[in-house]
Amino acid sequence: MKKHLIFTAIAVLLFTLGSVPMWVQTVSAQVEGTVTEAGKPLPGVSVTLTSQTGRTFKMKTDKNGKFSAVGVPYGIYEVEIVSSSGEKLFHRKQTEVQPSTSSSVSKMDIDISEKKPESSAGPAGQPGQTPPGQTGETTGKPGQQPKYTKEQIEEIKKQNEKAQNTNTIIKQALDAMNAKNWQEAVPLLQQLVAIDPNNWQYQQGLGNSYFNLQQWDQAVDAYGKGIQAAENTTTVDPKNPATDPVKKKAGLGQMLTNQGNAYLKLHKNKEAVDAYTKAAAMDPNPATAYFNLCATQYNTGNVDGALQACDKAIAADPNKADAYFIKGSLLVGSSTMDKEGKMTAPPGTSEALNKYLELAPDGPHANDVKQMLAAIGSKVETTYKKRGK
Repeated sequence: MKKHLIFTAIAVLLFTLGSVPMWVQTVSAQVEGTVTEAGKPLPGVSVTLTSQTGRTFKMKTDKNGKFSAVGVPYGIYEVEIVSSSGEKLFHRKQTEVQPSTSSSVSKMDIDISEKKPESSAGPAGQPGQTPPGQTGETTGKPGQQPKYTKEQIEEIKKQNEKAQNTNTIIKQALDAMNAKNWQEAVPLLQQLVAIDPNNWQYQQGLGNSYFNLQQWDQAVDAYGKGIQAAENTTTVDPKNPATDPVKKKAGLGQMLTNQGNAYLKLHKNKEAVDAYTKAAAMDPNPATAYFNLCATQYNTGNVDGALQACDKAIAADPNKADAYFIKGSLLVGSSTMDKEGKMTAPPGTSEALNKYLELAPDGPHANDVKQMLAAIGSKVETTYKKRGK
């Protein structure tokens, strides 16, 4: 009875793969800035960014002279600032939108008193004409905005186009996974892996798709490559969410747990135990990994290891009812019989079984737990009512 029930618990967990991830190939920024004149904020003026392809982004400053826009692709832009009356206050031909060293936000603070707007109208030396000695291209403070050659601009455009193409494939892959169309997701994810084999998120998505298609060997392989890619990613790049240490650590825990699930399907229990053990040490929420380890250790005959893993699962998630059920089952299996046929269970057995009933009074193992309590001469102590009553 006990072993059959634990196998059932594992089967439920094997399909707990987590939600479909959200990826993005970062090619755009949130632009933030302030427009001032001699240090004084300018409210209500229009700020227009025009890309090399003619795409425009229009913003207006608030009462503090601040403006912002999201979804602006990285690259070179022409900047124009116009007053509410239509007067051109500022014009710069080349301004780069790029992330800062610590985030994807591109800062763009402009003081219009630095340069006057260029114009071809008006007599020489009069307001509105490019001052003598200037090129007609305003660049703000010396050295603040770098100039680019045509080759560099073309390379930036090429990189943006490549990243935008990647984003298209990412969207198609995520749509397929959200629709549980795993067969369609696989070739899309394979394309993403070919584009960037070091992105562990792509390998994780490929592993999840193979797993749901019950292609266990391919799932193990994809998770293995994803785990290796994540472990080899040591540099944090603000433009690449996959390098974020917190996300990477969580991803490692999930991939190791799911790899363990795939190993179980292949009846490779030792490899599954190894994967679960690593997952439990890596995952910031290790309750599932410890619970899987507990059940797998029991099924391989390692009762002591199973009890230790169950206790760790309970410590990580005190409300995990199945962990108490398996712990109680393990302890019942370690009970002794006296000459009169009376069963004596190890300390903590009744508490574990009653805790399961407290957390899951109408759970799938409730009747089995009550039978085990009766077998060891203990009573049902919980007063927790069944759900819906």
